[in-house]
Amino acid sequence: MHFNFHGRGRDCGPRGGGWGPWSGPFGMDWAERARGGGGRRRMFSGDELRLILLALIGDAPRHGYDLIREIEARTGGAYAPSPGVVYPTLTLLADMGHIEEQASEGAKKLFGITAAGQAHLEEQADVVTQLMGRLAELGTMRQRTDGGPVRRAMGNLKTALRERVSRDEVDADTLHEIAAILDAATQRIERL
Repeated sequence: MHFNFHGRGRDCGPRGGGWGPWSGPFGMDWAERARGGGGRRRMFSGDELRLILLALIGDAPRHGYDLIREIEARTGGAYAPSPGVVYPTLTLLADMGHIEEQASEGAKKLFGITAAGQAHLEEQADVVTQLMGRLAELGTMRQRTDGGPVRRAMGNLKTALRERVSRDEVDADTLHEIAAILDAATQRIERL
């Protein structure tokens, strides 16, 4: 399974893919389901990510890599924007006069917020609060779903399915019976 939220490495955003604690029915991950979608959509729009980055820079001057790691930390590793999205957004924020490069050691550019950027954050305070809440919610959801017993049971299910379905004598009736068992288990979980 390949996610394309902001193009981050092999899994592009929420950790996981295929079977695992982040996968849902039919390969749709929990974050995608929470947004009501099934298509490949970004976790945050460009405007939303721009506000998130500006708010984080408003907290403390940061490098691009620091911003990526901070977002990843706030979501418990469930989401990290790619450098290919973050760095052009930083350039745009600088062009808008919301951030400016500050003196730093090394080759990494350090960005700080400007007065115009701070004013923009204040104008968008409610939106920023909601966006930071979404980041925290992703982290909370990952923490809740990262439980050992559920992970163990999912691993057992994956192994059992792989072994049973890969046998030569599997017929259509057996596959339908397996699907019925999985559907029944899904319904029981939803009723909890």
